[in-house]
Amino acid sequence: MDKISYENRYNDVFTFTKLENGDVLWEGNFKWCRSGWPNVYDRAYEAYRKDGGEMHIEEFKNAVHEYDNEKSEYTPLAKQYQKLVYSDTTKLSFVDPSGGPFISIEMDMKYIDEVFEGKIIEDLKPIPEGYLIIIKK
Repeated sequence: MDKISYENRYNDVFTFTKLENGDVLWEGNFKWCRSGWPNVYDRAYEAYRKDGGEMHIEEFKNAVHEYDNEKSEYTPLAKQYQKLVYSDTTKLSFVDPSGGPFISIEMDMKYIDEVFEGKIIEDLKPIPEGYLIIIKK
């Protein structure tokens, strides 16, 4: 098993241990930490398509958050559908201890160390020791 130490800008040390199954155990001080949940677009996209919208879901995910800086308001599409976007509170999309490191789903773990290159984060699970980083298999 590889074990990597990561010192953040506040000199807090976090360890990342590669487990036999390919996942990674993330340990450290998470006292001051923020995290977030992923957005779910299914209701908003379904309503958009029902109303005759033709954008692909990936394009819609960007459009539903568009802001018009000149008018200082969201675009008409965003105003209409973003209220239907909600958070999946059963999953984490990122964890960010004060001082770092910021870790999010879909991220390549090489950000932490080259030994983790190609390990793409699928999920983050809180556990008593810290977080279990589930790697795409």
